[in-house]
Order: sequence, then C-alpha cells, then structure tokens
Amino acid sequence: MSLGRPFRVLWSANTASNLADGVAFISMPLLAASLTDDPRLVAGLATTYALVRLLVALPIGVWVDRIDRRTLLVSANLIRGLVVVALAVSVQLEVGTLQLLYGTFAVIGTLESAADNAAVSLMPSIVPHQDLDRANGRISTAQLLADEFAGPPLGGLLFAVAAAAPMFAMGGLWAAAGFIALALPIRRVDPTNDTDHTQRQSVFREAMQGARWLAKNKTVGGLALIGALASVGYMLPFSILVLFAEQRLNLGGFGYGVILSLSALGGLVGSFTTSRVRGRIGYRWTIVASLATGAASLFALSIATNGAVAAALLAIYIFHAVVWGICATSIRQRLVPDALRGRVNAASRVLGLVGLALGSGLGGVFALVDLPLPIAVGGAVFVCCAVLAVFVIPNANERSDIAVTIAR
Repeated sequence: MSLGRPFRVLWSANTASNLADGVAFISMPLLAASLTDDPRLVAGLATTYALVRLLVALPIGVWVDRIDRRTLLVSANLIRGLVVVALAVSVQLEVGTLQLLYGTFAVIGTLESAADNAAVSLMPSIVPHQDLDRANGRISTAQLLADEFAGPPLGGLLFAVAAAAPMFAMGGLWAAAGFIALALPIRRVDPTNDTDHTQRQSVFREAMQGARWLAKNKTVGGLALIGALASVGYMLPFSILVLFAEQRLNLGGFGYGVILSLSALGGLVGSFTTSRVRGRIGYRWTIVASLATGAASLFALSIATNGAVAAALLAIYIFHAVVWGICATSIRQRLVPDALRGRVNAASRVLGLVGLALGSGLGGVFALVDLPLPIAVGGAVFVCCAVLAVFVIPNANERSDIAVTIAR
C-alpha cells in the first residue's frame, strides 16, 4: 500500500541528503588530510562536528516547533548546498584552508541537526500513525543504502578525480534535497496550540518545556534514557573496533572496510522486517528482543577471532540497532504532541549525543585493560537496556491506538 505523495517527497529529499552525507563521510577527512599532516587536526574535524551538534540541538528543537517545518527543511538543505559549493570553489582555486574547512563542517553539523529534526517531526503529519513503522523503515533503508553503500565509494572516487569534485557533488545533492522538499505541504503554526498557551518565551525556556515533558512522560522519557544507555553501549565497541579488527581478527584496512559494509546488510533486513514483527508481538517485545539480540551479538563478538564470524555478528548487531531505532522513533512520533515534537526530539538527541561521548571515552579506557573488554561491557549495557524496556514500555494492544493506550 502506498504511503502517499507527501511521504514520497520526503523520502526523495531524505535520500538525496543522505547520499550527500555518505560522500561527506569519506571526502571531508580526505580533504583535511590534504591540508595538514597533523592527525590531531584531522581527527578534530569529527570532534568539532559532534560538539556543534550537541550545542545546537536544543535551540534547533525550539525553531522546529516555532516555524513551518517544510520551510526549515528546505532552507537547511539549500544553505548546506551553497556553503559546500563555496568551499568547493575555494578548493578549486587553491585558496581553501583548514580553518575554512572547520567552519564549513560546523555549519554542516548545525544545518544537518535542523534538517533531521524537521524531517522526523514532519513525518506524523503526512503519514497515518498506523503506517509510521513502515514509513520509518523505508527511510532507514534509503539511509543505509546511501550512507553505507553508495556515498562513501562515490566520495572516494570523486576525490581521486579532483579534491573539489565531491564538494560540488555534495552541494548539488543537498540543493536537490531542498528543492524536492518544496513539494511538501506547509504546516501552519497556530500560536494558540502551544501547550502552555502563553506568549512566546526565550529559546532556553521553550527548550526546557520539551525537556520537562520528556522527563514527565514515562514511556517517551524511558525510551530517551534507553537511547542514552544504548549510545554508550554502541560507542564502547565501535570506538576501538578498528584496533580489534587489526589485532584480534588480523584484518587490514580493506578487510575492516569489508566487514563494516557487510554489517550494513543486517540493517537492511531490519528496515524491511520491523513493521511486520512489531505487528505480531507489539512494541514492547520487539524492542526488548532487539536489545537482547544486540547484547548477544556483542558478547559473541568479544570472543570472536575470525573475520567472517565478526562480520556476521556485526550484521546481527546493526539489525538490532535498526529495529530499535525504528520502533523508538515511531513511538515518539505517536505520543509527543505536535507543538512539542521538535523540542522533545532535541532533548532525546542531547541524551544520545552525551551517551556517544561517554561511550567513546570509556571504550579507550577499558581497552587499556583488555582489548575485547569494551565490546563485552557494551553487551552488558544492552542487557540493562532490555530489562529497562520491559518496565517503561507498556504491553499495548497493537490493534488499538498506542497513543491512547500509553497515555493512560
């Protein structure tokens, strides 16, 4: 069954944007490496990107709720395109600098946060609630194909042709995403529809409204807490995975890239099957089973010594991550009031970003004790997530509206 024209528009814009993200994943670090030999400055690009996304998440959530989300989505993609094309021109003219690259990456991180939040917040207004799992699954499929399979090799190929080539491609793709999004319906913001029915407040106070709603809602707040813990569990192994592949699996750079690419296949399976599984056993047990699967895959990976086995286990892990992500996103989209959706998404995102930073730091510390230890600890974290999910997600009858069932 078709999800409708507005969804097809959003899916197309999201796919073009994700393809640009995949190109950037490879080409931006390559450009940084061509401008400096200092590994700290090359690595600092990713650090800058993460810090910017953390700092802007809450204020962006406020603007997602204040203005038309279609306009925000269009603007964020068009501006990203223009900024990256300007960088490409500077590289082509051989006047590009590392400072300019850092500034561009900071702008990209800010606008990506805006575009992502706007798209997630927009979805419930264009797709019926009972179809959100299927819609989010299709978005996840496109994201995996663009980010993991098509974008990185395309970025590397274009960079081999000319350093500016992937920048021009990224600019064109983001601009295309912006123009495609113009076909989305406009959301008229009713100022009387605010949850507090008050005059507009400061950005900070409005952001705190979303955080307070999140803290008071057992289900959505619990999902945010699980998401933060899952982010810790994710980064514990992945922060040292390249060393594990090299020292325990005896894989070189090519082999490491292969197992990562193969792992994405698990995500594709998850994106196609989540809706059906959730329809059979409900949100609670789908999420619990997915988190338990993630734990089991990490426990097994911590004792693996074979590259093929590790690739299969990573595919199972990514399968769990996609299933969990689709279910958590769909529940949040169903339960959060439209007027607060951007701010609640932002507050949840902040918790996740903090979890990623914490997991990355702990992964390095645990690896000093024993290289497989961060992977095993990550599995233990996911066990805790699965247990917590049993208590925070009600066993709602999936034939009824979960929004009504959970709100009771």
